Amino acid sequence: MRRWLDRIFWGAGVMGACFIVLICVLMIAQSVMRELGLRTGAINDVVAWCCAAAAFFSMAHAFKHGDFVRVTLVLEKVPASMRRLLEVVSLLIGTVAVSYLAWWACLFTYESWEFNDIAQGLLPLPMWIPQLSFALGSLLLWLAMVDELILVLRGGVPTYVREVEERHARGDFSSDL
Repeated sequence: MRRWLDRIFWGAGVMGACFIVLICVLMIAQSVMRELGLRTGAINDVVAWCCAAAAFFSMAHAFKHGDFVRVTLVLEKVPASMRRLLEVVSLLIGTVAVSYLAWWACLFTYESWEFNDIAQGLLPLPMWIPQLSFALGSLLLWLAMVDELILVLRGGVPTYVREVEERHARGDFSSDL
């Protein structure tokens, strides 16, 4: 199960990276098209949707790899037993908050599909298509948080802590800047 979940989170990170590359390609294409005197209006809509997709697909991967912003000032000063308790409380609060986000993201996307909501920009695309990245990314982040919560409740070290410690052991402090 662990390998399967890790592949899902890695794949979500790859999807996020692919959307970033797509943004780059679209922006360059838009610049070239402007120089050629071609219309580029709908590209702005697609780039905006790609920005959202890149952010939401990357969240679970970033969370699992310790790349989310964490305030560790208190955690570094308390004993290990208190640190574990604070991690559990933090993960519980985060899981509840992300559950709320994922629920409404999925409902919002479903309603767009149900009512055949169409984008108001230059590209008349059904809105549920770009909103799907919001719903799926939120669900993946929820899954990652529940996974970490179960790991910590079982007495394990959170993956995001282990990942940062491994980077530091290799002498990589780039995520701390």
